[in-house]
Amino acid sequence: MAGARLVRTLVYTAGSVGGLSGAAFGLLNDQVRRARMLAGQLLPDLPLNADGVYRPNGSGPFFESDLEPLTFTVLGDSLAAGLGAESPDRLPGVVLAKGLAEEIGTPVRLTTHAIPGAKTFDLPAQVDRALIAPPDLALVIIGGNDVTARARIGTSASTLGQQVRRLRAAGTTVVVATCPDLGVARNIPQPLREFARRYSRALSRAQHRVLERLGAAAVSLFDLVSPDFHLRPAELFSRDRFHPNGAGYEVAASVLLPALCGAAGLFAAAERRVRVAA
Repeated sequence: MAGARLVRTLVYTAGSVGGLSGAAFGLLNDQVRRARMLAGQLLPDLPLNADGVYRPNGSGPFFESDLEPLTFTVLGDSLAAGLGAESPDRLPGVVLAKGLAEEIGTPVRLTTHAIPGAKTFDLPAQVDRALIAPPDLALVIIGGNDVTARARIGTSASTLGQQVRRLRAAGTTVVVATCPDLGVARNIPQPLREFARRYSRALSRAQHRVLERLGAAAVSLFDLVSPDFHLRPAELFSRDRFHPNGAGYEVAASVLLPALCGAAGLFAAAERRVRVAA
């Protein structure tokens, strides 16, 4: 009880995320460590992988394609990698690759560089690998692990901006899914859950400010996806109650696919294809 009172005081009297001491971060880290241990027991050590070429009819993955595919890369953390999905076809990258292929009527080659546990400061190494053969389109999902790593919000957002600039300089169109609301994770007890929510919101807003200055496309998972998890946790979380399941990733994909298509001008391309066919 004394520990709970201490955390409650830290969370509600600090006045701001930056005013919290290391004690609250330490307790939050401990809770997330427990959640990750549970994930290790209930989920595979590594997320499923189904990289390859997807055709407009939904088939794939294939190693080769008879047509020049759109190259699509996913970078970031466990949400980008799809940890918690029950089968390869429910991975977010696969769902999005199939959706893109259907939209543009040409194959899409998916490559996943995302790594579970990655923080924004791990992103440069992923971008290094992606830029060996710069993709046409990249999705970055990052930020959740920064919350528990006590990362400086401004530095974290600035690092994200630097990596987005690197990708865009190589000719890649980039969409960023910003920090989700970690406060929806039911295995983080209150009042730490409220602290996680406040930090998540602050990081998400900082990421959006940096991306807006760059003119880069951003999707707020905090505002557009996390509320569904708050309302329907039993339906959308995997067995570890921390990562999404396939249905959860489908909710996220339904928000991300229009943003990817819009950022790359693919809706316009699809319309032109339909007019030519007519």
